[in-house]
Amino acid sequence: MAKEILSEEGKILLLGNEAIARGALEAGVAIATTYPGTPASEIGDTFAEIAKDVGIYFEYSTNEKVAVEAAAGAALSGLRSIVSFKHFGLNVASDSVFPLAYLGVKAGMVIAVADDPNCWSSAQSEQDSRYYARIAHLPMLEPSDAQEAKDLTKKAFELSEKFGIPVFIRTTTRVAYMRSLVKLGKIERIERKVKFEKNIKYRNFPPKILEVHEELHKKLEELKKEGEKMCSVFNKNSKSKIGIIVSGVSLNYVLEALEELNLKIPVLKISMTYPLPEKSIAKFISKLKEVLVVEELEPILEEEVKKIAKDSNPKLKIHGKDLLPIVGEYKPEIMLQAIAKISKKKIPKELIEEKFDAKKIEKRLMQLCAGCPHRASFWSIKKALGSDKIVAGDIGCYMIGVHPPNNILDFVSCMGASIGISHGISKTGEKPIAFIGDSTFFHAGIPALINAVHNKGNLLVVILDNRTTAMTGHQPHPGVNLTGMGEETKAIAIEDIVKACGVENVKVVNAYNIEEFIKTAKEFYSLPGVSVIVAKGECRLQAVRKLARSGAKIPKFEFVEQPDEEKAKELEAFGCPAIRKRNGVFYIDKNLCWGCGTCTQIFKGIKPKVEK
Repeated sequence: MAKEILSEEGKILLLGNEAIARGALEAGVAIATTYPGTPASEIGDTFAEIAKDVGIYFEYSTNEKVAVEAAAGAALSGLRSIVSFKHFGLNVASDSVFPLAYLGVKAGMVIAVADDPNCWSSAQSEQDSRYYARIAHLPMLEPSDAQEAKDLTKKAFELSEKFGIPVFIRTTTRVAYMRSLVKLGKIERIERKVKFEKNIKYRNFPPKILEVHEELHKKLEELKKEGEKMCSVFNKNSKSKIGIIVSGVSLNYVLEALEELNLKIPVLKISMTYPLPEKSIAKFISKLKEVLVVEELEPILEEEVKKIAKDSNPKLKIHGKDLLPIVGEYKPEIMLQAIAKISKKKIPKELIEEKFDAKKIEKRLMQLCAGCPHRASFWSIKKALGSDKIVAGDIGCYMIGVHPPNNILDFVSCMGASIGISHGISKTGEKPIAFIGDSTFFHAGIPALINAVHNKGNLLVVILDNRTTAMTGHQPHPGVNLTGMGEETKAIAIEDIVKACGVENVKVVNAYNIEEFIKTAKEFYSLPGVSVIVAKGECRLQAVRKLARSGAKIPKFEFVEQPDEEKAKELEAFGCPAIRKRNGVFYIDKNLCWGCGTCTQIFKGIKPKVEK
């Protein structure tokens, strides 16, 4: 699909993420950077596919902080840039984002951040990134659909260049992954002088920085005027004394609910959510008796409306989180109930009849793919060291190790935290085990490992090297020999980095070699200090694709005898989805088996299948 965003002017179907990339192209972007993370991954992935075709530079950076810095360097030198990541990525990037409000940029710079209400693809929290705009004093635009994702991205570049500061584009999962028709504009090629100019204004130190801070607030006042122009009012001529103020994807739910209820309530849609268009809000609420403020997650907009109403309409009754949840994402039925309640409108019977009860569906936990090297690594550690050890997880596919039947990870926090938290636990007298993936190790694990070595921690670190950033879409990382643009580069060996961090006990093992892994785990866990096992095993999805492209056959296996009760329990605990059981008989599902062969090391009654 990525190549299609290079289409000439017209209408095409685009994901919200693809629309952001298209908007950047129409704005004349020259450099795009990212660290992949759902629900923002496709922004970077789109650039990865088209960068060479349109003559721009793209990279998958080591982490979000570095991605921001690379994009900022381009913008300071006169090239428009965009950086994208998920909401947690903004936490990592914030140390580099905040100074840019004071430092400023020469060319337009857009920071695209995708939040994840309902935690569809996020393990840690329902973080609301809108707070960052407020504490960084950087403008934020929020699209409601794919068309706006393109248009507002283009607008963000204009505002960034006009005011000399980066601009946020904030989406949520539903905007990022909605697919709709998008009217295209012209892809721009901006020819400009590219040079970093030495300028005293970039030397932001006291007392000058106080002047810059004051100037920043003046810019925000001017930006409010821009926000006023970007507001939209639906049902403008309505005589209703009830109104709705909304931002982001929730606009779609509001309009749908109003249609279902046959209501003509005026709706103010805000596109710039920081700084807020206060005059538009004050005017909208001035003659209302009640207003419903609709926003997913925190009541940020609601609290601001209350402040504005104090002067413009003190008697206004303001609803928000009293009628709408503060947890999870919104959906049409939630909006229907809230609007029906405030308007005292009865919901039509056909809209409230239960057509489908999702609670009746049996819950299915996430599972690692058949043939995944992480499953073999988990198995080896449990066999070597038992199930009573404290085991830390990190961010990646291997997070699934918290679920049955693996049941190995005691906790997961954030990128790189498995090592850092395990080091702290080791100071209580326990010896924990920390699992961390290859991309995550490069992203945030190295400082924690250095800290553990330098401060005499006592832990075993297992680095799961599957040769890719698998969970977010198989993007490359510094451990492989290809850049985000598909160019050959130097691969950085994880084991060399580990040794450079001062770790003396380092060993690379084949993740699929159970016997070797168990032996190494027992030996290294018994050693004092920090020991590291690098478990190498290519992501089976990638390995199978390579086999298919080469024309080679995927190895197949079969049960030549049935396991006894003890071995049956082991096979079930191993948890490969290709090992099935029907009427008490074990068999290997040929459609699921990807031929890793690990199961043959667990039960000798499984053998390679002989083709007849």
